[in-house]
Amino acid sequence: MDFRFATVQDQSIQWFLRRNCAISPAQLAWFYLSLCIVSLGIGTVFWFQGAVMVLPFAWLELVAVGAGFLLYARHATDGERIVLRDGHLLVELETAGKLERTEFRQEWVRIEPKRGERSLIEVSGQGRSINVGRFVRPELRPMLAKEIRMALRTL
Repeated sequence: MDFRFATVQDQSIQWFLRRNCAISPAQLAWFYLSLCIVSLGIGTVFWFQGAVMVLPFAWLELVAVGAGFLLYARHATDGERIVLRDGHLLVELETAGKLERTEFRQEWVRIEPKRGERSLIEVSGQGRSINVGRFVRPELRPMLAKEIRMALRTL
């Protein structure tokens, strides 16, 4: 069986769906530190030249940029993990460091679009449901849903 989104290991099939981040939180911290050094260095030079308002605005800028970077870093590792193994489908959603975990029996799981064809994929069964596919382009979500359905029937 050939999968586009999944990896097959032993007797399990796994889907790792992650946010596409250009920079890791550690790299972002180093960049922010270098930005602080440069900005405060320039502000200090202007302070000694007599332009005393440059340094407070440099601090204000760094606080605003730091808040934005902090928000970015909190969500940089967000993702979805779907594992099909031993007759169970495990869905884990990580958002801002919080992990939500739901497990379904393989034979009772339903995979369908939440609203329309390009909406999130609703995984439901046994009175529970969870939405997946946030990190997949909308036009590829039907393909992901079809792949999960196919795996549920064959494993």
